[in-house]
Amino acid sequence: MSEIRVRIPPSPTGLLHVGTVRTALYNYLFAKKHKGKIVFRFEDTDKERSKKEYEEDILSGLKNLGLSYDEGVFYQSKRTEIYKKYLEVLLEEGKAYKCFCTKEELEKKREEQIKNKLPPRHECCCCDNQDRKGDFVVRFKVSKNKDIIFDDLVRGKVKISSNEIADFVIAKSMTEPLYNYCVVVDDYEMKISHIIRGEDGISNTPKQIMIYEAFNWNIPQFAHLPLILNQDKSKLSKRKNRVSVDAFLEDGILPDALLNFLALLGWNTSDEKEIFTLDELIQEFDLKNVHKGGAVFDEKKLLWINGLYIRNKSTEELKKLVIPYLKKANIDYMKHGEDFFTKALKSTQERMKKLSEAPELLAFFFKEDLDYPVDFFEHEKMGVTQDVAKKALKEAINAISNLEEITQETTEEVLVAKIKELGWKNGQLLWPIRVALSGEKFSPGVFELLEIFGRNESLKRINKGLEILA
Repeated sequence: MSEIRVRIPPSPTGLLHVGTVRTALYNYLFAKKHKGKIVFRFEDTDKERSKKEYEEDILSGLKNLGLSYDEGVFYQSKRTEIYKKYLEVLLEEGKAYKCFCTKEELEKKREEQIKNKLPPRHECCCCDNQDRKGDFVVRFKVSKNKDIIFDDLVRGKVKISSNEIADFVIAKSMTEPLYNYCVVVDDYEMKISHIIRGEDGISNTPKQIMIYEAFNWNIPQFAHLPLILNQDKSKLSKRKNRVSVDAFLEDGILPDALLNFLALLGWNTSDEKEIFTLDELIQEFDLKNVHKGGAVFDEKKLLWINGLYIRNKSTEELKKLVIPYLKKANIDYMKHGEDFFTKALKSTQERMKKLSEAPELLAFFFKEDLDYPVDFFEHEKMGVTQDVAKKALKEAINAISNLEEITQETTEEVLVAKIKELGWKNGQLLWPIRVALSGEKFSPGVFELLEIFGRNESLKRINKGLEILA
């Protein structure tokens, strides 16, 4: 085919899954790089499990991530007549047949095969007896003693003997087609040139190729992507793992960061670069660099990447992103005005790995009365005891009270001078001040906090610290 055409074909049987997004992303990158087209369709032949709310979740999720498509949305459930038309062709040409075997008959044959130490496979004489009445399924007639060979763009040459494949069901009835058959008809009708999907689909590929050959249709090129794995190398599971894209976005993972992370699950550039814009991913992406082995889903790395994206946001951009989280936590972020909020947020931006951390990181700025254990002041490595902390806070009050202006520069100047005067280590003076200002063991630096809080609030908090130490 002269035009590159790929498809994004999720099944609407659950919320948008990170594995679905990784596959959609690779299709998107491949098509955009080669100026191709992306077709979107819902493979919704599983009527019991397919739901409208899952369709909406998948579509909105891909939109929120910035993954668009050129054609669709198509629904397999609305293409029954098309599938029926091609089924009739296969039946007329003897390439498929109606199988009337009952469950009981099939089970009996299976038991006989097991007893005779034969691999369980479908065997019946229905293909020679199409006049039988009753319920039937449509089976594809597999030609024996034939090698099915295809060049996988990720895995190289793959060869499977047709003797390993029994006649397989392609429709439960003339109006109930099944997956392996439907996707072939869809991909032919939609002129798909490349099928890029997870390696769990590779077992279906020989069956689909046989259907293509039965119709004498051009066979698309296949690329099977590595599975996404847990840290213990087990397959990432919907039942056992947090895999919903909604859950990650709601937790404050930025869409661009999530796409960047997912792109690296099974692919990399030769220079091992790790941070990309979507345009850079399009430019760099090459199926030749997709790995064959499974890709481990490392949430620590996701948070690291997300933290980089957060730090690259302007403070104004970040404010808009964290405000919903602060509202949900009932934090009055405008309590001390816009300028205070801006400075407080800027001071925590370096430490934020996901947006949902904002309430915890910022809460102490807006609390009226901090309440924290007295042993927060103690720090053995820095040589801070409670007595040292009391003296440090008293010295800080004297130093700050005499300053005309409270800035990072002025407070650093007087407090560093005080450290030298006392003959102390830096931490002996600065650690107690930081604890008193924040009520936390981990917070922005002392000088930054002093400037944000200003003279009155700083002195109020330091005096509160002395009360706790009393």
